[in-house]
Formats: sequence, structure tokens, C-alpha cells
Amino acid sequence: MDKIRHSYKGFRDLIVYQKSYKLVLEIFEITKSFPKEEKFLLVDQIRRSSGSVPANIAEAWVKRRYPKSFVSKLLDSLSEEAETEVWIDMSLDFKYIDEGLHDSLLVRYQEVAKMLHSMINTPEKFCNN
Repeated sequence: MDKIRHSYKGFRDLIVYQKSYKLVLEIFEITKSFPKEEKFLLVDQIRRSSGSVPANIAEAWVKRRYPKSFVSKLLDSLSEEAETEVWIDMSLDFKYIDEGLHDSLLVRYQEVAKMLHSMINTPEKFCNN
């Protein structure tokens, strides 16, 4: 009996998803050390926006049959990525993270943003027609 090969599992195989998901895990870990008084603003917001990046990529993948819907969800993901960068900047300015961590996070989020831009600009590579 031939083995059934699963060459593609779905959105979890997308490098942009994997990178953004790893960043969410890191953000959650980092924010555990933020002051308690930030729980309802900075911590909640950065966790929400960072988590929305891979979540919207997953939603886009499900909608790839419809290129406009696919691109729309990727744009949502890109918006959440940009928002996360703002919260990272604030975390530095409030001295909750150091400059090295700030720069490391931004470089990796900007890499995610570039990948999202590429997907947005070439949806035909991903969409089923």
C-alpha cells in the first residue's frame, strides 16, 4: 500500500505564519514582566495585535478562493503588524524592554510585513481560481 503524502497542511506551513506565530509567543512571554498597571492597556493591546497577525493570515488562507477576500485579510494582518510595532515602541519608551530587544522585535516584525506585502502584491501565487 502506498503511503499517502501530505505535502501541504495549510496555513501553518506558510513561513510568514510561522514567523508571526513565534513572535506572538515571545510577546506573551515578554509582557509577563510588565507592570501590573499595564495589564489593561499596553499588555492587552500588544498581545491582541500581535496575535491578530497570524490569526488573520490563517483567515486569509481559508478565503484564498476569492482573491479580494484573501488580500483584504492580509491587509488586516498587515495593519495589526503595524499596530504591534507601535506598542513595541511604547514598551521601549516606558523602559519595559531594552533597546536590543526592541530592535530585534522590530526587525522580525518588519520581515513579516515584507512577506505580507509580497503576498498582497501577488495573490495569484496563493489563490485558487
